[in-house]
Amino acid sequence: MVEETFKYAATPDCDETAAAAWSDIQTCREVYNHALTQEYRPRPDYDKPSYREMQNKITAWKDRWPEWSTAYSKCLQMAVRRIKQSESVLESLQARGYGVGRLKWKPPHEFRSIVYNQSGFDVANNTDRTNHAIVNFSKIGDFHLNYHRSLPDDGDITQVILKKEKTGDWTVSILVDYDPEYPENPAVEDIAPEDTVGIDLGITKFIYDSDGRSFESLDDQCDRDRIERRHRNLSRKEHGSNNWEKQRRGVAKIKRRIKRRVEDFQHKLTTWLVTTYDAVFVEDLNVSGMLQQRGNARNKQDAAWRGFIEMLEYKGDLYGTHVVQVGPAGTTKECAECGVETDKPLWVREHSCPSCGFEADRDANASYNVLFRGLQELGLGQAESTPVETATAVETDGEQPSSVPVSRVVETGSLGA
Repeated sequence: MVEETFKYAATPDCDETAAAAWSDIQTCREVYNHALTQEYRPRPDYDKPSYREMQNKITAWKDRWPEWSTAYSKCLQMAVRRIKQSESVLESLQARGYGVGRLKWKPPHEFRSIVYNQSGFDVANNTDRTNHAIVNFSKIGDFHLNYHRSLPDDGDITQVILKKEKTGDWTVSILVDYDPEYPENPAVEDIAPEDTVGIDLGITKFIYDSDGRSFESLDDQCDRDRIERRHRNLSRKEHGSNNWEKQRRGVAKIKRRIKRRVEDFQHKLTTWLVTTYDAVFVEDLNVSGMLQQRGNARNKQDAAWRGFIEMLEYKGDLYGTHVVQVGPAGTTKECAECGVETDKPLWVREHSCPSCGFEADRDANASYNVLFRGLQELGLGQAESTPVETATAVETDGEQPSSVPVSRVVETGSLGA
């Protein structure tokens, strides 16, 4: 069984429904803040209340503040559960060496969703209209979904999340437990090394592969310039005014457009990789740790590396392709031809081995090493005809790996020759 989230754009059936939904979200926020500041934070670390202990107090809270009774009881329980879930995330990050703060009181703009768990909702996806479904939320009303993707017939809906995005639009996320019918990955012994590829996540380019291609990163500088202008205009508005809210939504919409462009680009690129190769090898990078380092953080973050790797793994399951993460240590320093390590600062973009004379783009050399490590990890050894031999013949003539522009990925969704 796997749990998958299906997210849809949603529209309330009337203004009253939208108002009721936002009111219930804010009620859940008030319950969350009360539980956090009055029950959880005052207690010492060794005596923090459990989720069940706080949940059992909700009835008394509703007696004290009757307006909290307008929201569905399960939603209030899930609001309290967020405290323990968020605390678990912070503890996990701290255990891995990250600096973390503490849970904070939530203002209205930071608490924008309500969670229905197991009950209180009804999904009707058998309407007479194409790409249409309706979700009824207890004590709120009906939301119409842009039903672009069908839910699994044999799945169990465990949770439904109603959210008002920062753009002002509504979305509904439906969590489903089901048994997906994924195709089997090809048997390792049947994979030819030539049907595998190593991927290096680069800086000047988005990725390099061991077949001599580089893929450019998305250029969203125009959108980012527009965001900066909108932020300057926002700072001149009276906070909370209608003009301020209009400007804030404009900023949120631009950010949403950037996010969607990145997701579309990554969807098409990862689909091409897993449908072209039987095995794809990629570095297992500590992206969060890299972002905490000084310098170059903007480029690393914009590359959305972790999202790319996670999407690649998901697509590997979906299409029956091996996706293997390998250790990243030394892939850039190590010569793919002879194995000798050479230290070089980040600004040096070419690999030139002082031992064997092999020359290649820095990230292309790393992609060859990722390929070799992936082959060993998968138990295939090393290809008889390695990419290094091909790269040596090409790049010693001063040529660079072929560059694939973003437009070729985004507009066609196909990278074939």
